[in-house]
Amino acid sequence: MSVQAASSTDSAQEIPIERPSLAAQNMRMFLRNPGAVGGLAFMLAITLMVIFAPWVTPFEPQEIDVQAIRKPPSVEHLLGTDLTGRDMLTRILYGGRVSLLIGLLAVIIRTVIGLVLGAVSGYFGGVADFLIQRVVDIMMNFPTIFLLLILVGIFGPTPSMLLVGLGALGWPPDTRVFRGQILSIRELDYILAARAIGTTNWGIIRQHVMPNVMHLVLVNMTLNIGVVIIAEAGLSFLGLGVQPPTPSWGNLLTSSNNLTLIQRFWWLWVPPGLVLVGTVIALNLIGDALRDIFDPRRRR
Repeated sequence: MSVQAASSTDSAQEIPIERPSLAAQNMRMFLRNPGAVGGLAFMLAITLMVIFAPWVTPFEPQEIDVQAIRKPPSVEHLLGTDLTGRDMLTRILYGGRVSLLIGLLAVIIRTVIGLVLGAVSGYFGGVADFLIQRVVDIMMNFPTIFLLLILVGIFGPTPSMLLVGLGALGWPPDTRVFRGQILSIRELDYILAARAIGTTNWGIIRQHVMPNVMHLVLVNMTLNIGVVIIAEAGLSFLGLGVQPPTPSWGNLLTSSNNLTLIQRFWWLWVPPGLVLVGTVIALNLIGDALRDIFDPRRRR
């Protein structure tokens, strides 16, 4: 009996225990966060509606219904019409294309610039680090709105100018974040081992440093998209954003910026305002959840 018990014990010890992969653990942690799940569901819904806007609404964004000027929500116009009889739901969806595209592409531009400069500054140090950080200090202490005003005066308030301006002027804080992460990575044992076997600096950056910064890039981009969308809305309020008749969430809010419209025609500003605020909150919830997942110190 004792021999059988010992053999069964040995066989039990030989059975490998399957542990969930890191990706599965991260997914499970994300799904346990109700705010992140709700934010992701909201972003998927609004993104699909924006992409498939022609199938969601039968109207065109510039189509005018002279019989339904400033009409409240109804069966025909679910979110009412604006001051010239254009369907508000249609303009919100098509405006979402502009706002989300500007937000995404501007963040990609600023992230690429910030990542390249942060990698050079953090990994090589020395004169390169000093020069890059002094430029970052100057840019972060210089009013971005002033530089945008100059760009608007030169090139005009076009979507492409906003895209380039918000992207090219937003990289300094990203550079500082990425530099800090790379400073902590470059002295790790596997980086020192790669140097010892003769791997070039750019090879180390490409093969070892960048993959270990990608989680920070993902979190940073998720949070910054909302920042850029808010910035575009603020510029539209100043008359520097996307110009009518092209709709964006920012200029839809700006079109009802007097007290009479706010009091009497709530559907002109409440729906675009809710979509704008909801998008920013959803992106922040997703970004916070990703930060908790990728940062071991923040794991619950």
